[in-house]
Amino acid sequence: MREKTIEQKLVQSVKARGGLCPKLVCPGMAGMPDRLVLLPGGKMGFVEVKAPGEKPRPLQVARHRILSWLGFKVFVLDDPEEIEGIIEDIRSPAPSVTAVTAPPSNRGAGNKVEAEIGGKIT
Repeated sequence: MREKTIEQKLVQSVKARGGLCPKLVCPGMAGMPDRLVLLPGGKMGFVEVKAPGEKPRPLQVARHRILSWLGFKVFVLDDPEEIEGIIEDIRSPAPSVTAVTAPPSNRGAGNKVEAEIGGKIT
């Protein structure tokens, strides 16, 4: 199954639940997830869509870590069977963050990501 087919199924499933699933295009900020899932009740999450068995590139992983550190839900989808679980996870309440002292490690992702979030991440 191709990535495009999985992505289309995600969009259809989100729309069937009254939500929106726009393609996320971020000029000048490579590595952002493919789709933004917006569900009723103000629920949202980011979804990186991959062909079966494919993994995110290191820059994508770094972006996912940053988004998660900021409190957003981020998912990698490579199997259409995972779509329902992802949507349910987005619909569920976000876990409380009690203390955040430092952003996630960014080793190996390059200085570009470090500069975009305001300095080196250790």
